[in-house]
Amino acid sequence: MASYQSIYDFESYHKTAFWLAASKLIDWEKPPKIALDDSNSPFNLWFPDGQLNSCFNAVDRHVIAGHGEQTAIQYESPITGMEASLSYAELQQETAKFAGMLYEQGLVKGDRVIIYMPMIPQAAIAMLGCARIGVVHSVVFGGFASAELAKRIDDCKPKLIVSASCGHEPNRIVHYKPLLDAAIKQSKHKPNRCVIYQRDSVKAELVENQDLEWAEAIEHVVPADPLPVMSYDPLYILYTSGTTGQPKGVVRDNGGHAVALSWSMSNIYNVHQGEVFWAASDIGWVVGHSYIVYGPLFAGCTSILYEGKPIGTPDAGSFWRVIEKNNVKVLFTAPTAFRAIKRADPDGSFITNHNISSLETLFLAGERADSDTIKWAQNHLFVPVLDHWWQTETGWSICANPVGIEQLPIKLGSPYVPMPGYKIEVMDDAGTPVAENILGSIAIKLPLPPSCLSTIWGADDVFIDKYLTKFPGYYESGDAGYIDEDGYVYIMSRTDDVINVAGHRLSTGQIEEVLASHPDVAECAVIGISDVLKGQIPLGFICLYPDSQRPALQISTEAVALVLDTIGRVCALKSVVIVDRLPKTRSGKIVRSTMVKIANGEPWTLPATIDDPAVLDEISDALIKQLK
Repeated sequence: MASYQSIYDFESYHKTAFWLAASKLIDWEKPPKIALDDSNSPFNLWFPDGQLNSCFNAVDRHVIAGHGEQTAIQYESPITGMEASLSYAELQQETAKFAGMLYEQGLVKGDRVIIYMPMIPQAAIAMLGCARIGVVHSVVFGGFASAELAKRIDDCKPKLIVSASCGHEPNRIVHYKPLLDAAIKQSKHKPNRCVIYQRDSVKAELVENQDLEWAEAIEHVVPADPLPVMSYDPLYILYTSGTTGQPKGVVRDNGGHAVALSWSMSNIYNVHQGEVFWAASDIGWVVGHSYIVYGPLFAGCTSILYEGKPIGTPDAGSFWRVIEKNNVKVLFTAPTAFRAIKRADPDGSFITNHNISSLETLFLAGERADSDTIKWAQNHLFVPVLDHWWQTETGWSICANPVGIEQLPIKLGSPYVPMPGYKIEVMDDAGTPVAENILGSIAIKLPLPPSCLSTIWGADDVFIDKYLTKFPGYYESGDAGYIDEDGYVYIMSRTDDVINVAGHRLSTGQIEEVLASHPDVAECAVIGISDVLKGQIPLGFICLYPDSQRPALQISTEAVALVLDTIGRVCALKSVVIVDRLPKTRSGKIVRSTMVKIANGEPWTLPATIDDPAVLDEISDALIKQLK
């Protein structure tokens, strides 16, 4: 059996042969004979002579192969108490009708559709229905602020917007329609139509000559067959989460995307046709695109679509109930989810109430996974807990532990090794590669492998300036880390989070790792704040376990001492602030840049993706109290 290293080396020396072989994992209308066209680099084209349809590969081919009765999407909504299953045959019918509706509304290949929806099956149907006829979809996270939605409307200029009457949060209903109407009012570009899915809990008021109700829109349409497109034709636009300025729309192609995701399902995640894969994320993020909708369906798996939270819907046992009920083989979620579960259920008592023997692997991604959280999951789940690293821009893993090939030795704190096609270098500020175990900027040698962004929508210059200019011949990842003597990569923080303390470069992620090891600390974050003497110094924020009974001052003193003893006095950490919760985006990332501005007394704006704006006020109050 081939090893990881032999496969990685083969791709390095025989790129064309490797990726043409991988292209056979999907069905083509016209199979490619060329793997890569780099004649117009950096705008490289994967499988440029190939023709395919992504919806056909995700849906129709499994029906043709006799798997039509298998569940394609299993919808679980602990918030509403609803659940539903869509077989591959039913999904084929629904996507064909949706695509027929798009034709009826005058859309053709290359037109854009914005999908602004909650985590319901209709969102996946809309995505796949667009792909079925070559219409480019752009999913915007459901409930996103009107101003941010308006920016995306103006940038991609959709002919049609698909939305729902509402979304459900644990303690509230989010009314989508007023947000959508406000966004359309603010935007310069106006869509021709909006298609609104009416949920049982809320019936939205439709605007005459603008809105169509979903059921009526698709009722009498002629179902559409899959339309072959060129491999390099865009499948979707996904906007990177930014708090200010013009949004950046990452463009994903059809062919490279389908090939890379299909390769990843069997080789990285070790899941195959008929097995159950659960990415506990949202379709508004790249994880939802790659591993709720496209990846699992390309592989013929059952994919879980979960409208809920890791805790509070109704308790910290939600994940285990879904795993037990659906025989989930692989769970993929963010470290934040497990930190929340660990804090709410430190003894793992909810886990013991469920039979989760079907679970074979837990994959974490989206932010750095601290060792303490990984150890907790290992000790309670008794399965490999594997961090892996990728980005919106890449669409699949840059680094991972490829359990479908071989499970590599576990190293806590590392997302493991580069996947085929990713040649990683750690650079200093001058663009010179650094030695092993030295912190620097992580860059990836061009060309990027299949599925990585082909450009920024309507802004080729932004693509070059943002990603390809700092290190010529390389993609700048924006992450900082190092590579150890065994070739394992360590992602310590965003390059913006590498702080310079009196000339010493320190990673906030390294400090967080130490703080998280304190037995009373459930969650933590470290930021760099301005200091007259040293330039920058770190400031820590910690959340305690709910049952912690020890004096807060004693815990904070111990936490500071632990960091200084572990990393050294050069770290210059003077204090930590104890808070009830950390400010996070809806995808679970801590909004450190905003925390820095608050701590430095600088003007700041509310991040568009913030989950609960009140947390920032709590952070500000805690800082004022600390200073007193």
